[in-house]
Amino acid sequence: MELKELKLTDKRKQICEKLGLNNSDDILNYYPFRYEMYESIPYDKWNVGSQITFVGTIASYPSTFRKGRLVMSRFKVLVEEELINITIFNRPWINNLHENDEVTIIGKYDGNNKVTASNYYTRNISGEIIPVYNAKEGISQNEIKKLIMSVYSKVENTIEDHLPQRLINEHKLINYKDAIYNIHFPTNRHLLSQSLSRLKYEEFLRFYTAIELMKEADTDNSKDNKSFDNDKIDRFISSLSFELTSDQDKAVKDIINDLRSNKVMYRLLQGDVGCGKTAVAMVGLYANYLAGYQGALMAPTEILAKQHYDSLSKTLSTFGVKVGLLYGSMDDQRKVKEAIRNNEYDVIVGTHALFSKDVEYEKLGLVIADEQHRFGVKQRQALKEKGRNCDFLLMSATPIPRTLASSLFGDMDVSTIETMPSGRKGCITTLIRKNSIVPIMNEIKKELENGRQVYLIGAAIEKNENYSAKDIEGLYDSLKEIFLPYKVGMIHGKMSSEEKDQIMNDFSDNRFQVLISTTVVEVGVNVPNATVMVIYDSDKFGLSQIHQLRGRVQRSSYQGYCYLLTDSSDENTLKRLEVLVKSNNGFEISMEDLKIRGPGDILGTRQSGVPGFILGNIIEDTRFIDAARKDADYIMNNLDDEDNRKYYDYIAQIAIESVRG
Repeated sequence: MELKELKLTDKRKQICEKLGLNNSDDILNYYPFRYEMYESIPYDKWNVGSQITFVGTIASYPSTFRKGRLVMSRFKVLVEEELINITIFNRPWINNLHENDEVTIIGKYDGNNKVTASNYYTRNISGEIIPVYNAKEGISQNEIKKLIMSVYSKVENTIEDHLPQRLINEHKLINYKDAIYNIHFPTNRHLLSQSLSRLKYEEFLRFYTAIELMKEADTDNSKDNKSFDNDKIDRFISSLSFELTSDQDKAVKDIINDLRSNKVMYRLLQGDVGCGKTAVAMVGLYANYLAGYQGALMAPTEILAKQHYDSLSKTLSTFGVKVGLLYGSMDDQRKVKEAIRNNEYDVIVGTHALFSKDVEYEKLGLVIADEQHRFGVKQRQALKEKGRNCDFLLMSATPIPRTLASSLFGDMDVSTIETMPSGRKGCITTLIRKNSIVPIMNEIKKELENGRQVYLIGAAIEKNENYSAKDIEGLYDSLKEIFLPYKVGMIHGKMSSEEKDQIMNDFSDNRFQVLISTTVVEVGVNVPNATVMVIYDSDKFGLSQIHQLRGRVQRSSYQGYCYLLTDSSDENTLKRLEVLVKSNNGFEISMEDLKIRGPGDILGTRQSGVPGFILGNIIEDTRFIDAARKDADYIMNNLDDEDNRKYYDYIAQIAIESVRG
């Protein structure tokens, strides 16, 4: 049900807008991210420094005053004939409490009947299960709960259970309506556990059924098999200035076999930063050329497209392959598009401009998309319109173990490169427990004196009172003099493509030696001379993102160095960052990221039209995954059953709406 049909108050509409909730399904699926369960601790069990929960009555009216930027409130609570002095910060509304009101206090016991409270409730919450939601500034937990309850009561009688009854019975699942209610308003742990089980299982079943549905849609994607001379492929590989690793060789064989088959290739080529995916892709493009087809390589940015163009032109042109370049801001687009139409280019490198409506290919046979592309149903349809059932290869530098990749990218074949090319020294990573380059200034200057270059990464572009992170504009102003006589540049996402390209080209040409940047350089031009990566506020980045960033300084035979700066004293945060210090293996790191942050960032390349996971954890919930994969297969193979057919139609509709969205 859409928001306007729900007849919400203006205040609740504003909450929906801030939280990005557009309809009743969005609101009911806005699940808590954790639950608080408290048991009252008797006074004689309190230990100094320990976390405690207790119930008492207000004995004095709260007094509130400012202490710097903080709002501090103090009041007294009577507990078991003891008068306890309570201090709580940033709760100015606590003045609504009155003497003799019952209150539950959660906080730390400081000794001498003093408690620093972290939260409070105006009732006895012992034994309650309290959901906690992700909230935005100005929205309270109570307002979110009231919004969800209001919407649930309006749509309760229209909530449908789409699961086939056979699966509900087989897995002993509670019905969907009860699961939704109890995940938001649990009255006991058993009901909460049942609700989580039901909703997690259904998330995975939706996912795997959608994957099977997409496979089914692709069954008519037969193509003419491509024919080419093996000896020519071998001579091309032998001419490369390096020897393929065993994993690269295996990936090449996978792609060659796909090109030769009469089934459209839809393959994921994954590997760590700098493992040599582009070399594998180049062999595929050459084989496609020998078969008489055009090939296209799509990069996420103009500057990376230019880099690929330079690399491919240098190697492929010696074998008679004509390589073209197309991107959105180039001046002679019309001329390039005409050349593509007339089959004057055998390989075309570019950005999304490659698939603009006015780009026509004479005989497109292979498309390769470099990392960070969402390539789903819409894009596949665009490919069908550009060529006769083209083969497709997706390259990803966020690797995950093969078995997991096969589960998550279920309608794709997976080739994995784990071994690194010889001669690479990798990157030495050091955690600095200070958000400053002062402790490592000597190391940085030593690399500069040796003729090397340096990246400095910040989490923000400009100073922001609501976001405590070093901003690159401030860093640039303060460091450009400190690094003299070396020159300092700055780059960020708000700059135009032309500005960014010029800065990266200048850095690549060593016109300046220090580049202060946001994560815009995470996927960018290779600068083999850059050997130092310094990341401010490293606790604010994902592990895989940091691993991608430090990949910028391991593009040559020079030793690379990465410094992770942080002021955080949180043990879990420091433990997480230590993973990067101990390991340079992208597969291990992405798995840690999956465990800590969930699959959102890792699955950026997953196709549109496929439901995602809100509750399901792809690392921990293997029993739900195994059951859902088996059941999705059963549903697809038994569509003559009315319940299975209804569920199939329901998932098909979700996929269509997702693509339209």
